[in-house]
Amino acid sequence: MTVLSAKQKRQQLRLLLSQSEAVCAPGIYDGYGARLVEQAGFPACYMTGNGVSATLLGRPDVGLVDLSMIADHARRVSSCINIPMICDADTGYGNVVNVRRTVAEFEAAGVAAIHIEDQISPKRCAQMAGDRTVLDFNQAVGKIAAAAAARSDTDFVLIARTDCVGAMGLDEAVRRTRAFAAEGADIVFVELKANPDILKQIRYLKDHVQVPMVVNMDAGGAVRSLHTSGLKAAGIDLAIYPAMARGVFGHAMTQALTYLHSHGNIAGFAEQNMFTSAQYNAALGLEEIEAWEKRFDKNYE
Repeated sequence: MTVLSAKQKRQQLRLLLSQSEAVCAPGIYDGYGARLVEQAGFPACYMTGNGVSATLLGRPDVGLVDLSMIADHARRVSSCINIPMICDADTGYGNVVNVRRTVAEFEAAGVAAIHIEDQISPKRCAQMAGDRTVLDFNQAVGKIAAAAAARSDTDFVLIARTDCVGAMGLDEAVRRTRAFAAEGADIVFVELKANPDILKQIRYLKDHVQVPMVVNMDAGGAVRSLHTSGLKAAGIDLAIYPAMARGVFGHAMTQALTYLHSHGNIAGFAEQNMFTSAQYNAALGLEEIEAWEKRFDKNYE
């Protein structure tokens, strides 16, 4: 199998975004999950900062993960897959000077795209209760302009996110995302929460901004029910599912632990609910590694 370079993955993502079908990127937080997404046939994956905070720190997404931690983690994850990875870069980890380094670190990590949001620091996951506090308009736009100017690879995809809707309304989101696009953002991302008008909100945003748009499918409500074939018509160019891996793991692991605790063994659970060793090793590519050993290690048996 040909291993794609970071630039090739970025070009692949740009090509995907230009096509008639929306790009679906299931959420992951580690290399194991990323490999499973690739093997399931999805064209891209999304590394959630929320999930990274959970897996590396065991803590909620309240701004505890710093740039060095997530960029180093992203480098390992992106290197084990052959599909583009989109990564949460929170607020850019500081001011416009920090944003410059943020872009450089994620480019060096081999990531295909990042999104930077306009929350104040320390940030808090947008899907937690309450509205988020955001930077003023000029500061928010300046950060995205700095990120666009910082790119050394023109194929590196910059996603500009605003969390202003709850506190400031939809028209302010339109104003911000238009300005973000004018300053060089390739895609815009308006964080929304479940409400009866969410599909109308997405359509309104798309019609007024008219650049590729990311939607967080974990917002819930009618968005969660959209079939992948209908995403583009709804105004969604890139659909991310941040909670998928972390939600599935939490649920499945709790079930397994409950079963072990109550039954004293997993004999009746493992057969239907767990990977076999063969399935696990296949997911991690053991066969390819053993073939490599056999080819070059003359003492291999």
